[in-house]
Amino acid sequence: MARINFNQIFDRNPTTGAIAPRARVRVGGVTFGPGVTFGPGVLFSGVDLSRFVENDFEVDVEGDLFIIKGIYTNNPGQV
Repeated sequence: MARINFNQIFDRNPTTGAIAPRARVRVGGVTFGPGVTFGPGVLFSGVDLSRFVENDFEVDVEGDLFIIKGIYTNNPGQV
């Protein structure tokens, strides 16, 4: 496993808040990749990734696939 920052996995448009993965990503049972764009309020396996911009993620890397296992946060209200 590796600790990887949000910005290494996703691109974010600061004007619109739209987020797009840089490579294939799996959250729970959901796999998506480049070409998929989403914004705040969109849930992947119950997680709104837009709430964790700038956070680090616990990730397994399998080739070009980032498998998100957890999210590091120092803000208890963010979970």
